[in-house]
Amino acid sequence: MTVAFVFPGQGAQTIGMGKELAEAYPAAKAVFDEVDEALGEPLSGLIWEGDIETLTLTRNAQPALMATSMAAMRALEAEGIAIDRAAFVAGHSLGEYSALAAAGAISLADTARLLRTRGAAMQDAVPVGEGAMAAILGLDLEAVRAVAAEAAQGEVCQAANDNDPTQVVVSGSKAAVERAAEIAKEKGAKRAVMLPVSAPFHCALMQPAADVMAEALAGVEIKSPAVPLIANVRADEVTDPDMIRALLVEQVTGSVRWRESVQAMAAKGVTEFWEIGAGKALSGMIRKIDRELACRQVGSPDGVKAALDA
Repeated sequence: MTVAFVFPGQGAQTIGMGKELAEAYPAAKAVFDEVDEALGEPLSGLIWEGDIETLTLTRNAQPALMATSMAAMRALEAEGIAIDRAAFVAGHSLGEYSALAAAGAISLADTARLLRTRGAAMQDAVPVGEGAMAAILGLDLEAVRAVAAEAAQGEVCQAANDNDPTQVVVSGSKAAVERAAEIAKEKGAKRAVMLPVSAPFHCALMQPAADVMAEALAGVEIKSPAVPLIANVRADEVTDPDMIRALLVEQVTGSVRWRESVQAMAAKGVTEFWEIGAGKALSGMIRKIDRELACRQVGSPDGVKAALDA
């Protein structure tokens, strides 16, 4: 059995995530303490006892989800399961930063600060109400790309997340995305759902955020990860620090090629995916990509203990 560790993205956040890990494993508690210190505020208090609306703000959700993933990773390590148990790491959007932190490419403190910067920059790139995202269900990537091109009409409308064979997310100007949702339904989509997001992620409108991240990443040390990263925008493995830096910048405006990333790992021999951190959204996507692939969630003490028997 060959395993990949995968790390969730925005939308997986819940109040209380990671708290049981922190109570059961001192090393997991230390993660939240270090993230609080790096950000200069008690983010852990918000994660465990705050309100979901505040936690869901992009500037909070991104470092919070990373902290929860890293707490799960430290719990695994405390039980003797190191990063080299995985053949590859990958993450969905912000989860790519969690993957790199888990693989030792970026320090925990730097990752927390980068994600706070990333979240704020993505939020600030487009005035609230001017951008939107919609999940198109039941059309494949090429069909959704055609829908987006037809809907653009001089505005930005792009396929942003190729999540699985049944779901592609479009992102861009609000009016264009709304047009895309209607066109998609006319083209045979089962559903087109406007997403409750605060900004149009992974499209050309995020260029101001990409510029911010280029500057932020230039000042951070990036090492070769202990195991190869399957990068979102390439759907292929990368280990070179300079390439990782460039791809993290490109990722802000580029598509999350999750379906292709999972297929690439499967083609390289991966048979089981461990979802490290909050939720089980990635496991759901992976099962739709390839029913033969096994998944397990590692986001609680029970999940960690179960992984010992894998």
